[in-house]
Amino acid sequence: MKAQLLTMSTPDGPFTIIARDGAVLASGWTAAPGELTGQIHPDLLPGEFETVVGLGAISAAVNEFYTGNPGPAMGVPVVQKSGPFRGHAWDILRTVAPGHPVTYTEYAALSGNAKAVRAAASACAFNAAALFVPCHRVIRTDGSLGGFRWGLAIKESLLDRERQQAAGAA
Repeated sequence: MKAQLLTMSTPDGPFTIIARDGAVLASGWTAAPGELTGQIHPDLLPGEFETVVGLGAISAAVNEFYTGNPGPAMGVPVVQKSGPFRGHAWDILRTVAPGHPVTYTEYAALSGNAKAVRAAASACAFNAAALFVPCHRVIRTDGSLGGFRWGLAIKESLLDRERQQAAGAA
């Protein structure tokens, strides 16, 4: 199973995407693909990688995000594998509006189990497709950022960018 590998330059630093058949398997703010492969379920892990200079609609969606239009990233196909709650929770994340983050408690409720706050947080922690499955849009109840695999500075930058985009669209 060969996958495509692309590292793009973004205002938040290098952003690497591993994709196969037009769907994102993993992505994040790193230039080191090895930081992404550990997040891919073993059943989906590619055996080979082909470095590419573009990924069509996938890389276009990243560029759109950084030019003020976060919508296309939510339409990019993503393939992740886990249990039923986590898979559903990842789908729910893609419905959280940019510029309107939810708390972990709200995210658990949106995912169908208001008491499953730890499971919701775990879904964020194990999300391999950063940006396309926007775990950065989940914050703590007290309004603080919580965690983010790619660092709190990037999470804050993404949330600030989306807040500005949402305010401009209002």
